[in-house]
Amino acid sequence: MRGGWLRIYALSYLVFLYAPIALLPIFAFNDGTVIAFPLRGFTLQWFSELTQIPALHTAVANSLMIAVITALVSTLLGICAARAAARYDFPGKRGIMGFIMLPLVLPEIIVAVSLLVVLLQIGIRLSAVTVILGHVLICTPFCIAILNSSFQNLDKSLEEAAFDLGETRLSTFRLITLPLVMPGIISSLLIAFTISLDEFIIAFFLTGNEPTLPVYLWGQLRFPQKIPVVMALGTLLVALSVLLLTLAEYFRRRGIARTGGKDTGGFL
Repeated sequence: MRGGWLRIYALSYLVFLYAPIALLPIFAFNDGTVIAFPLRGFTLQWFSELTQIPALHTAVANSLMIAVITALVSTLLGICAARAAARYDFPGKRGIMGFIMLPLVLPEIIVAVSLLVVLLQIGIRLSAVTVILGHVLICTPFCIAILNSSFQNLDKSLEEAAFDLGETRLSTFRLITLPLVMPGIISSLLIAFTISLDEFIIAFFLTGNEPTLPVYLWGQLRFPQKIPVVMALGTLLVALSVLLLTLAEYFRRRGIARTGGKDTGGFL
């Protein structure tokens, strides 16, 4: 009986969590400007309108540029931190790693306001660069969490054998370590890209006159006639996010299997 109640609770939670997302494609294909039932009919009009909005294209370009740079920088920092945590012992290691992972538990609104105050105090103008700085701050802990499992599961004897054969630390990392953890690196890139592309709060506070896609969407909610177009765009974003997360989970599991480690759970 207890297991039955647990299943009911889990099912109710999933419905509550994902039902609003399921409504996105329903109204995105609805031939009506009012978001309500009953539906009027099927249409692709709202998707075609997405190709005719220059401001939207600019916001998409800004978001893609920011997401790509954020993914590259965050993953590079994640590689350095995960490598250090997995292979070396140094004073204050636990405290330092805990401090780096702190953005995972801090409310984003607190992080965003704090960054805004600091950046304005030191005289940095709000722009795409400030958004990248904020996104790197929140994406790096995710990258470390992903890459840490890849480096922890890596067999140290492989590196030691390379040293015995005359390879340097740099060549060993390039020829042995890097190929083995590459699936984890790809997973880290995809996760950081997805988080940056979908992130709103930090972008809302730190963007200047170069709005990202989520900020642009927020601005369009003020106009009721634009809601169906927003629904269409939201449908595409959800589909893209699911695809990227699926690929990230695939590469994460592939990386664990490649290094002979144990899967302790992932994104999906």
